[in-house]
Amino acid sequence: MHIYLDESGNLIGKDGQYFIIGSYTVGDPQRIENAFRRWQRRKFPKKLKNQAEIKFNDSHISDKLRLKTIRYIARQDIRIFYAYLKRKNIPEVYRKKGKIHDTGLLYVEIVRSTLELYLPSTELQFIEQQFQSTLKTSLLPKLPAKTIFSIQSVDSASSVQVQVADWVCGALARYYEKKPLGNELYAELKRNIIQQNELFSDYWTKRWEQ
Repeated sequence: MHIYLDESGNLIGKDGQYFIIGSYTVGDPQRIENAFRRWQRRKFPKKLKNQAEIKFNDSHISDKLRLKTIRYIARQDIRIFYAYLKRKNIPEVYRKKGKIHDTGLLYVEIVRSTLELYLPSTELQFIEQQFQSTLKTSLLPKLPAKTIFSIQSVDSASSVQVQVADWVCGALARYYEKKPLGNELYAELKRNIIQQNELFSDYWTKRWEQ
């Protein structure tokens, strides 16, 4: 099984309230690539028809076309799993003097939480080797014996599948940040969403109750 992930938002800085790791799996990765490229050639503006990478937030794409594209992606039998957090809920362990400090560990935790959704109930300064090692240590004990677990960092310009993940993330971000078209975009994806997980939602409530 191939799982494609992308992110939306920032763990540090002042832009946005949420950080999202969106992911999906699909029965035939080549089919989603072919479908997206067909849509690109037929529907996108002329200057984008042969562009290697098309992002959700591309300024040449209208909101009307954005919504149609998400509707088209949702028809491709993708199964969406995602994890998200509200930045103000990030626990103290990831903060230093009130500011988000350990973004590498926090990022790994969000990715781990996203990937765990697939398990049967039966600024990121982390180098890739350490990133893989941390996730494998956490997830492999929960996977069936002889499972081969591999993570690859891929330039989205060379992977249509990752670009589709960017579109999914972009739509989810519009919804959570309460931006224009957010509700409509989420409605198109809703039937494809299998599981979601909000991290640290009750962290500060529990701290207050202690």
